Amino acid sequence: MAPQRIRVLVVDDSAVVRNVLTRVLSRDPEIEVVGAAGDPYEARDKIVSLQPDVVTLDIEMPRMDGLAFLDKLMTHHPLPVVMCSSVTHEGAGLSLKAMELGAVDVVGKPRSAEIEGLHDAAIELVDKVKAAAKARVRPRRLPPPGAADEKGQPLAVAGVGRVRGTNGRKAAVLEAPPDLKRTQRKIIAIGASTGGTEALRVVLESLPREIPGIVIVQHMPEHFTLAFANRLDSLCEIEVREAKSGDRIRPGLALIARGNSHLIVRKSGAYLAADVRNGPLICRHRPSIEALFQSVAAAAGPAAVGVMLTGMGNDGANAMALLKQAGALNIAQDEASSVVFGMPKEAIKAGGVDRVEHLDRIPKAIIEFCCRP
Repeated sequence: MAPQRIRVLVVDDSAVVRNVLTRVLSRDPEIEVVGAAGDPYEARDKIVSLQPDVVTLDIEMPRMDGLAFLDKLMTHHPLPVVMCSSVTHEGAGLSLKAMELGAVDVVGKPRSAEIEGLHDAAIELVDKVKAAAKARVRPRRLPPPGAADEKGQPLAVAGVGRVRGTNGRKAAVLEAPPDLKRTQRKIIAIGASTGGTEALRVVLESLPREIPGIVIVQHMPEHFTLAFANRLDSLCEIEVREAKSGDRIRPGLALIARGNSHLIVRKSGAYLAADVRNGPLICRHRPSIEALFQSVAAAAGPAAVGVMLTGMGNDGANAMALLKQAGALNIAQDEASSVVFGMPKEAIKAGGVDRVEHLDRIPKAIIEFCCRP
């Protein structure tokens, strides 16, 4: 008996985009596009009648914008949603808000039918829909009447920018033990994909300024990573920014790989530095966790701590084993707290993981590993 295909509903106000997305997705034998809708009201009716497994959702639509519809959907009828957003600064910011509201992932919106000829873009779209189908989706919890954030501001239901995670609270920064200040030459390498934007927020918000330098690959489209880095920088004790070639990796700084570019770590005299490069997809991704972890293993070896967070696929699994062989200590997120337990599971199977931890305990585990001789 053939496995059941992933049922997808495409929601976009542009008939051209609806047709392009439908054609690209329908080429994959594991996906069936069961319908398309031009606005949220039509989408609501088709979700009820067609029962899709995944919804691709435009942000800017008539009658009701995508964020308002997403908020209602995740509160009353939670489904895996992949946002289809314009590749602009404003579109990137709205996409981050969508993921705070419960969207599983985001892809850049095709400007025309050209996406059909863009092999890499088609791979990204298909992979993200498949990952969304396996995602653990939780209903959004309505804040109690009168609930406020840490600044006393009301927590609105659609309160994008106010609600952080599922509880609306900012994580407490962990205290830096004395030994942490003596680990300045260490490096922390983190890989994440589906569900990773919120997982990274949880981890980075908890880390103190004394933490060794951090390099991160989060599978995310070009132009979106800058907005993501700026968002995290506004929330965290440490500095967070999009990586540029030549950036020195230093304590209290987290560098996020730029979308559509690989992030490599290299030795630069007595220090480690970032190198941002073009190149082919590696493990079906650019930026690739595999490329980052391989470079960290070669450049830092036993001075490294590797972290694999939620995501689908096996990007970084083999390189995490290389990290361990080079003397690094590695952590993987557990299944219970992962949106998709794909990449952590593959890293564990490859033998590269020293500890498996719930997301909430990963920041403390990072600090403990950094403090080991």
